[in-house]
Amino acid sequence: MSRELRDALSCFATGVTVVTTRYKDEDIGMTCSSFNSVSLDPAMALWSIQKDAASLEAFHQSGGYTISVLGANQGNLAMQFTKGEQAERFAGLDSKRAPSGRIIMPNCIAWFDCDLHQIIEAGDHDILLANIKDYDCTQHGAGLIFERSQFGSTQLSKVA
Repeated sequence: MSRELRDALSCFATGVTVVTTRYKDEDIGMTCSSFNSVSLDPAMALWSIQKDAASLEAFHQSGGYTISVLGANQGNLAMQFTKGEQAERFAGLDSKRAPSGRIIMPNCIAWFDCDLHQIIEAGDHDILLANIKDYDCTQHGAGLIFERSQFGSTQLSKVA
């Protein structure tokens, strides 16, 4: 992708999440800013993963994933899940598990436990479409956003 296209796309602020799964008795997780709702009835959501991601097989084969929506003060947690071995990413976390057994990030503002429904090939990414099986809005407060290659927060105010 050209630097100019990447810069233009970065003008669109996105929420920041950590996506986790459990595969071959190992917790797998990565930071993601491509999470989106798809449908309320049935409840569905999606995210996309690069085809060359080391964790691609795990997310394709595990049967589902859990999305943790990060709060404004969780930029360090978002960075923790961008590199390193999987065990290092989860080290020291006081996390809990969703009904599926997948990890929910501590102090996230919401989470969604999802069963994989379909994988859609799309250029250099795969779109993972899933049915939302369980969810909770556990914390109130601003969400973490990513815009122009920087973390920020949503400061909601009424717009005229």
